[in-house]
Amino acid sequence: MSWQIRQTRRFARTYKKLQDNVALEVDLAVVEVAKNPDIGEKKKGDLAELKVFKFRCLGQLYLLGYTCDDSIRLIYLEAVGPHENFYRDLKR
Repeated sequence: MSWQIRQTRRFARTYKKLQDNVALEVDLAVVEVAKNPDIGEKKKGDLAELKVFKFRCLGQLYLLGYTCDDSIRLIYLEAVGPHENFYRDLKR
């Protein structure tokens, strides 16, 4: 049984503003996460429920933040963006 993917409003707003080539890389990262949700690094502290998958695009490090609900096999895409200020913006 495969995992279902859902987007939060924050993710959808950010994704819509991405350039086409970056959006393509994000799509590939989402496919990787859907195949294996444990691929991301689990965070600590305020963002303890969040997992982050890191990937490179155009020579820059991008992060894909997501949470998993194992009981119903659902992945919530929380945020995407470059590493710079990613965690600060996510805490808001």
